[in-house]
Amino acid sequence: MTLHAPLAAVLIGASWALSAAGAAPDAAFSYPPAVPLDVVARYVDSAPKAHPRLLANAATLRRLSDPAQRTPLQNALAAGVVKSARLLEEVPPVERKLEGRRLLSQSRRCLERVLTLAMAYHLTHDQRFARRCEREMLAAAAFSDWNPSHFLDVAEMTLALAIGYDWLYDELTPDARDAVRTAIVQKGVRLPWDTQHNRWVKAVNNWGQVCHAGLTAGALAVMEDEPELAARTIQNAVNNVPNSMKAFAPKGSYPEGPGYWAYGSGFNVVLVALLEDALGTDFGLSQAPGFAETGGYLAAVTGPSGMTFNYADGGSGRGPQESLFWFAQRYHHPAWLRGEPERIGAWLGKINARSVGKGDNRLLPLALLWIEDDQTPSADALPLSWSSEGETPVTIHRSGWDDATATFVGVKAGSPSASHGHMDAGSFVLDADGVRWALDLGAENYHGIESRGMNLWDRSQDSDRWTIFRQMNHSHNTLVIDDQLQRAAGRSEVVKFSDDPQNALTIVDLTETYGDQARSIRRGVRLLPWGQVLIQDELTGLKPGTHVRWGMVTPGRPESDPGADEMVLRQEEATLRMKIQSPSAAQWRLIDTEKPRNAWDSPNRNTRMVAFESIAPDSGRLTLRVLLTPGSVDAPKPEVGGKPLSAW
Repeated sequence: MTLHAPLAAVLIGASWALSAAGAAPDAAFSYPPAVPLDVVARYVDSAPKAHPRLLANAATLRRLSDPAQRTPLQNALAAGVVKSARLLEEVPPVERKLEGRRLLSQSRRCLERVLTLAMAYHLTHDQRFARRCEREMLAAAAFSDWNPSHFLDVAEMTLALAIGYDWLYDELTPDARDAVRTAIVQKGVRLPWDTQHNRWVKAVNNWGQVCHAGLTAGALAVMEDEPELAARTIQNAVNNVPNSMKAFAPKGSYPEGPGYWAYGSGFNVVLVALLEDALGTDFGLSQAPGFAETGGYLAAVTGPSGMTFNYADGGSGRGPQESLFWFAQRYHHPAWLRGEPERIGAWLGKINARSVGKGDNRLLPLALLWIEDDQTPSADALPLSWSSEGETPVTIHRSGWDDATATFVGVKAGSPSASHGHMDAGSFVLDADGVRWALDLGAENYHGIESRGMNLWDRSQDSDRWTIFRQMNHSHNTLVIDDQLQRAAGRSEVVKFSDDPQNALTIVDLTETYGDQARSIRRGVRLLPWGQVLIQDELTGLKPGTHVRWGMVTPGRPESDPGADEMVLRQEEATLRMKIQSPSAAQWRLIDTEKPRNAWDSPNRNTRMVAFESIAPDSGRLTLRVLLTPGSVDAPKPEVGGKPLSAW
């Protein structure tokens, strides 16, 4: 789309008016953007050049300094930011220390410290915070480089110094201002243009979101001094980050799981907000399919236990997420903030000299900019069942939102070859009575694997990746056939999904993921209206004598010895009864998942796999059926089972 100069000027003026009024962004740009450089350059030339301008202006930050104009949650968060800033006064600035091939931990520390200290200065006008922030930025600016061979490190460091430079522009000494600006340009924004460090530009995963956000922040921070560089950088981001934003289609899910959603989406929000606040438009980025729905993703995949459905490389824990306040504000959906006030409260309770400035909650101060008075979380608009569709299909079924004993089951399809993928097709997680029963062990430590010379990122069938216990199907709540791996290039699809509370179910076709191990494999997961869960697998075309293992990793402790078709697991007062309905001769056994299998595997403390094995008969057909009954489910209940998946 090429705009003539007079029309561009009209559109620029309109976008500024809309931005100032808090309205939706202008409709001048379609999605995906294809914005010419001359149009971006005119936006840069016409934009106000006063500092601060990144994510907030002087008026916004001035309002935040008045407790009377803040909400109670903002006041609590502001107190935590100031407390953290005080603790940071005695913490030495970052150093250029690599961990393996990464400087990322130092970049993240710097980002958290700069955001915390700069925000604390605007909350209190205490010059000590500005001076400490200046020290942090000068230390990073003096690094020989920001490790561009692993460009995430550059992106996060550029974002850190860009916000500090912009928010504290008038407080920095002239020499410090020059040093920081020079570092932003030479060690960050110029690199994709002047060096070979640009392979990430067209990335289809979180790298695109993070790197384009960081460099765009740097470009906008110095745009009065480097207008041509700023325009080129912004155009590069706007026209290429849609490659990563495809992940949100069609319904807001994220192929790399909730942990990487927090990372990629958090920086994607920063990118959109940076453009809108500094230039008055996001050039159409927020029109990406699924982006308007993705604010509900974390709520959907978080169970009553408070743990997420952590498929792909990620842990199941969850901290406060600043971008959710932006999504809730932008799309008028406070239900997406479910549990966020409590998570912020938990974060406040953990602030101490040992925890502060480590980079774990580095963007959280930005929530102060996006919290609103009427953002009271509610579950009224949230579905009980949800199917993500998209590249990595997952489904969720739950019996309730506000019931502490609610049952929650998540089911995974897709391919192991997806970004950060595991051999977890058909795997499930289960919450009931407030605890997690079926869990995903999560990611193996990247540095621990890489330091051994192993290739963690090759996803071909014979890769080192699939020798790692946490990555293979043997450690997931799915099937293992004759001790073989799933097919890395295979793909499983959700072939049936029902959100009817009386018949909530998912059926996944796993056939392609197991290749020639069987002719057909389907798994059905059904949440019964009273809270039981039925898992049924139907396999055909097995070679007679084939061994098929059904397994579930759990922190629950068996109340009886294995060797029967029924087992009760306990976690404190909660129980889960597991009944093998088919085959009739199958018996439970326990598999040790706690002890590392190989020298490169981490221990999985307080876990075990409850499993049984069946042998394919001459017909090559097997039906495996397990009924899971939480202790809170009143007995007796109607007899469940017996129907083939085709009748579900």
